[in-house]
Order: sequence, then C-alpha cells, then structure tokens
Amino acid sequence: MIDKDVLLVTDGHAAYRAFARAAGISHRAVNLRAGIRVQGAAHVQNVNAYHSRLREWLRIFHGVASRYLPNYLGWRWILDAGRIRSPETLLKATLGEFPHLTVT
Repeated sequence: MIDKDVLLVTDGHAAYRAFARAAGISHRAVNLRAGIRVQGAAHVQNVNAYHSRLREWLRIFHGVASRYLPNYLGWRWILDAGRIRSPETLLKATLGEFPHLTVT
C-alpha cells in the first residue's frame, strides 16, 4: 500500500506514469535527455547512483536468480552503510530478516 501523498520522481518513462496513475499518486518526471537533472527538490540522482553501485556489485556474481534477489539486496543494504552493529542484527540479516523489506 502506498500513501496517497507520495510523490514519485522518475526519468519520465511511460511505465512510471502509468504506475503512478494506477496507484493514485502524484508523479513528476525529470527530463534527463534534455540535460535537466534537477527540478527544484526533485531529482533521481541518488537512485541512479545506487543502481550503478548495485549493478557493479552484482556483476561479480555473474547474475542472480530472481528468487534470491531479496537476499542479495539485503546483503548490499548491509554493506552500503555498515548497518551490522551487533551479533543479533547479523543473525537476523543472515536469516533474511532485513528491515528494508518489511511491508508496512
């Protein structure tokens, strides 16, 4: 479930517009092809940078099975910010219990 006050900022691909419309949320497209990187506070550079780092890191595995993708995403989530600070957190992470995957 997505809150109705969410603003989805994307690169303008038609699929994002359709998703926003179907989900009943606001959508703002940043025209990257025209060289526009920022529109006020709206930009997609953080997502693009994360995607680039994730793609480069996944390359060492020579592909991953989609059924295991949550495990790889959790592993990367841990590595990105040094989120493991206790043995309990490490155990939960190894069992696939990642807070970023919790549905609210």
